[in-house]
Amino acid sequence: MNRFLRSHRVLAVKKEFVVDGENSFWTFCIEYLDAVSGSVPVGSVARPKVDYKEQLQPDEFLVFSRLREWRRRVADEEAVPVYTIFTNGQLAEIVTKKVASKSALGSIIGVGEARLTKYGDGLLSVIGGDK
Repeated sequence: MNRFLRSHRVLAVKKEFVVDGENSFWTFCIEYLDAVSGSVPVGSVARPKVDYKEQLQPDEFLVFSRLREWRRRVADEEAVPVYTIFTNGQLAEIVTKKVASKSALGSIIGVGEARLTKYGDGLLSVIGGDK
């Protein structure tokens, strides 16, 4: 399912646990767009792709790559799209601002208390920051 989700633009995911004794199971309803079609939902604006290898310094890109790998592992474990952990833009900002503490991580736009609690220690361990 993760491979499918990575290859499509996910608009919404609804999950439900159906209780039926020994036959209980999870159901997932996924609203998506094919990534290949390049179609964009009505009312949304297509964002240009950012080449972070060109945007970041070589040493920053190395840290950015390690953060992306960490994010992918976490997303696979949680069976969620990678951008729900942190976006590429947030990871790039973390690298360029040389974030080394949870308080500095909390200053990144879109990183609230929930993300700090859930992912802060793991992210900081990747970049060698304080916990």
